[in-house]
Amino acid sequence: MHTVKTRNGLTLKGFLVALMFVFSGNVLAQDNPYLLLEEVASKTFDRIKTSQKKIKSNPEELKAIVEEELLPYIDYQFAALKVLGKYFRKVPKERIPEYIEVFRTYLIATYAIALGQYEDQTVEFEPPKDYDKRKDVTVRAIISDGERPDIKIAFKVRRNSKTNEWKAYDMVAEGISLLSSKRSELEGILRQDGIEKVIEELSKKNSQPISLQKETAEG
Repeated sequence: MHTVKTRNGLTLKGFLVALMFVFSGNVLAQDNPYLLLEEVASKTFDRIKTSQKKIKSNPEELKAIVEEELLPYIDYQFAALKVLGKYFRKVPKERIPEYIEVFRTYLIATYAIALGQYEDQTVEFEPPKDYDKRKDVTVRAIISDGERPDIKIAFKVRRNSKTNEWKAYDMVAEGISLLSSKRSELEGILRQDGIEKVIEELSKKNSQPISLQKETAEG
């Protein structure tokens, strides 16, 4: 197994959310769902480390890092539609592009906020397995910082049938899917108020400034 390190002292809740960003893939290993997770993690951590001065003076720099390093390799369109679940067919087709764009911006903001909480945990990925004939794989990893119990996570990665590239779309932490959690959160809004309200709520979250203040609530 390979190890990737950050710095130390994050609450469980913040750390799990932060790890969502490892969903993305690096072009150097775009054809290997196992190696791409390790590569993008290493590259992103390095950039955060070298950008600390900029980040501290302007936390919005984290959004730039997310958009430039991660977003091109996240299947955010697929994830956005998966979040709609059974309500997808009820959403007017003309509103789908707007929703996907707002969801994209939401992911950037979410990952940026989470990345601001990163310190020095260790992420240990499992060795690559046979994936040649697979369209969807699960890449498992273990998170540890030497003080808390290990956290088991799994990344859901799918192969694009047209480009043959692998892109991640979900993470399961200790048995809980973050994609499913977001779908549950928005389900009531979709049912009662429709896609317009979902777009409105996501837009409000997108407008909130990035803060480097650490979470105090236990995850």
